[in-house]
Amino acid sequence: MNNSVIEIKNLSKQYRLGTISTGTLARDISSLYARFFGKEDPNSIVIGQNEVKPSHDGKMWALKNVNLEIKNGEILGIIGKNGAGKSTLLKILARITTPTTGEVKIRGRLASLLEVGTGFHPELTGKENIFLNGAVLGMNKSEIQNKLDSIINFSEIETYINTPVKRYSTGMKVRLAFSVAAHLEPEILLIDEVLAVGDASFQDKCLNKMNSISEQGRTILFVSHQLQWINELCDRCVLIQDGEIKLDGSPQIVIENYLKINHHKYNKGTLSLSGAQNEYNTGSLKISKIE
Repeated sequence: MNNSVIEIKNLSKQYRLGTISTGTLARDISSLYARFFGKEDPNSIVIGQNEVKPSHDGKMWALKNVNLEIKNGEILGIIGKNGAGKSTLLKILARITTPTTGEVKIRGRLASLLEVGTGFHPELTGKENIFLNGAVLGMNKSEIQNKLDSIINFSEIETYINTPVKRYSTGMKVRLAFSVAAHLEPEILLIDEVLAVGDASFQDKCLNKMNSISEQGRTILFVSHQLQWINELCDRCVLIQDGEIKLDGSPQIVIENYLKINHHKYNKGTLSLSGAQNEYNTGSLKISKIE
């Protein structure tokens, strides 16, 4: 029996660079002529020095022939530098954008937390946005009503729940958005870096919640630049580089290779602390060596 919840086959996504239309046919033709011959666009509003020129057709591949199979109950970490294609992959899975080529098969109810405040209306209160966002994610009114108190308690913003969301801080929006997504009880949960704007206590709370979601047999795809989270939370990790999957394996091995590829400081050594004295030392804890 196939226990895969996501199957990705030969997935590619192409974007067109620059301005699609300048507003008039004559200016569009002059811009196209300049791009074709590798010249400076005469209609460009902003021109940067040493700007990387696109290909003659003005297009680029955000993803190239991605093949991936994700099992039920897996926590998959996705890492890579900015612009590698991580967010594009999640947006295709969330049906926000469509692939250029390839196919994706998804089995199960999917919820996503890709950008701060996505699905929130700034003029509505936090409570009203719970119903709005919950409905967008596929919950019915009675289901939201039954979970309302639990969602509000998890977010820890009870004091401001009847305040319009436009007055919320970024962290407060993330609290509310994650609370709604987590209580949707999806079979598949997509999370893209947004937890990084929350405070430390809420981050720990979210990581514990994701652990409990996984233990219930649900699947999580987690994009983050916080490599320690990927290492602690995920049981599998993929590295995306220039739109392609370069590594797929255990988080520790993939992270170590990622750090080496990107020339991060990665040195091993031992520091002996025996006999070290400090005026703040109470003697309650003794550290003999750091490795």
